[in-house]
Amino acid sequence: MGILKKLASQTAIYGLSSIFARFLNYLLVPLLTYSFSAQEYGVVSEFYAYSGFLSVLLLGGFETGYFRFRDKANPRHDTAYSTALWFVLLVNGLFFLGVFFADQTAATALNYASHPEYVLWFGLILALDALAALPFARLRAEERAFRFAFIKLLEIAVTVGLTVFFIVYCPKLYAHNPPPWLVYVYSPHIGLGYVFIANLLASACKALLLLPQLAGLVWGFDHRLFARMWRYSAPMMVIGFAGIINEMLDRALLKYLLPYDYATNMQMLGVYSACYKLSVLMSLFIQAFRYAAEPFFFAYADKNDARDVYAKVLKFFVIFCVAIFLLVTLYLDFFQYFMGAEFRTGLGVVPILLLANLFLGIYVNLSIWYKLTDRTLMGAWVSISGAALTIGLNVWWIPLFGYMGSAWATLACYASMAAVSYLLGRRFYPVAYPLVRILGYILLGIGLSVTQVYLQPYWAWPSWLLASALMGEYLLVVALLEQSPLRRGKR
Repeated sequence: MGILKKLASQTAIYGLSSIFARFLNYLLVPLLTYSFSAQEYGVVSEFYAYSGFLSVLLLGGFETGYFRFRDKANPRHDTAYSTALWFVLLVNGLFFLGVFFADQTAATALNYASHPEYVLWFGLILALDALAALPFARLRAEERAFRFAFIKLLEIAVTVGLTVFFIVYCPKLYAHNPPPWLVYVYSPHIGLGYVFIANLLASACKALLLLPQLAGLVWGFDHRLFARMWRYSAPMMVIGFAGIINEMLDRALLKYLLPYDYATNMQMLGVYSACYKLSVLMSLFIQAFRYAAEPFFFAYADKNDARDVYAKVLKFFVIFCVAIFLLVTLYLDFFQYFMGAEFRTGLGVVPILLLANLFLGIYVNLSIWYKLTDRTLMGAWVSISGAALTIGLNVWWIPLFGYMGSAWATLACYASMAAVSYLLGRRFYPVAYPLVRILGYILLGIGLSVTQVYLQPYWAWPSWLLASALMGEYLLVVALLEQSPLRRGKR
């Protein structure tokens, strides 16, 4: 269990920083949903949906490619890192030039012709974030989790602080005898645009802190190594792009496929996006786990007990994710107050999206088969198939069921990808996952959630007591079933 404890400790560091950082960021949800209408919030959601697609393209899959080809023996002169860094720098430089000269055209195409600055600001945010991805990857590879966490936390703190400054403090100051300096930093006409400005300034701050990691550019560009990295990374880019389709396409399509007028469609997009944020605890854990697990999977692959360890990792991962699922669904009456009343009509999507993210996390674990066997192209086909399913189901279900159709499409996509990846992994990289117990925990979580819905109308005491009793039942079952394995691990 020692290696699992090391992975858990790394995940905890990434996780605590990510949880705290995302919690600070999550505080923006009530701030924005109480400050802006659902239609206005839909504008922010749409831009962030597009950013997911572009961020994958701007990185080109070279983050994972760097993990695969990095020079472990000579990390202070790692040409895999410098080669990837030069490539990402070139791509993002060209991208921002394109945005700079075509911002009005892009804004008009998105129905924001009066706000081309949104496109320009967001283009710069994307370029800065893509350039920061490889330095962050290097910090992870070097197990410098604390520096990684510090920079991430500072970035979010700056984002939240500036958002509060521009959205709350400055308007109040402007309305009541504004001081002379305010005219230089605030204009009420920008309004919603300050959400993007706060993000841009935070991304710039992050880039400054990562400047020492950019010194790796002096190690040069290796053309032969680049060719190998490109062959490995390009399918990873396809996988990432397909993953973003699965994660964010619904928010891009709702604007066009909902069968209402433009204002209503944007309002429903805002409602769905705000409720999507309630699945943040699950996605937080998955993100933290991915930060720690990806370099761990590669580093541990040559150990004799690697496959046994991978099986245990998935089991405990599912146990924790089901606990998160129950925490949010059982106490949804509390979590709903994190958003304005106008947005709470969409709470029905939350349990579905939590389950979808759980299966996404399972897929992340199962994806080691194509990463460790260099079958990234085959892994890309799995992701492409999932993306095709996402597109088809959204186009079919959104006009019929609204944003509920998007939520069910997301669940169907991730569950099918996990199933296909498991079957392919059995052939190309067999791991004896405890499938019965894993599925048992998932079904137990769903059953307890359904039990709450059934019992709630007949429950005379405070709702949190019923939620706590059901959560306690899950934890008790886990403790009884996992008691023996944990004791053996301690010995």
